[in-house]
Amino acid sequence: MESCSLAYSDRLNLVVVRPILAISFVFSLLLVGWFLAWKLLLVHVPLVQEIFGLKKKPSLPKPSTRHRFSRFYNTLRP
Repeated sequence: MESCSLAYSDRLNLVVVRPILAISFVFSLLLVGWFLAWKLLLVHVPLVQEIFGLKKKPSLPKPSTRHRFSRFYNTLRP
């Protein structure tokens, strides 16, 4: 009977190199996907901006006559 034995380099390739290449391929796909999602979508979401401190929204003081009723009553005063 003939036994089917692999050479040392074939076993090394099968057990070590191929799994490392597979894991690195999947990890690189995840990184590229996250980078594209970050640049195209997530940077523009206000909640993400607030969490990561990307953009500070300037707080403007509200005008005293910002409502319809206050404008109406101010025009009634002599």
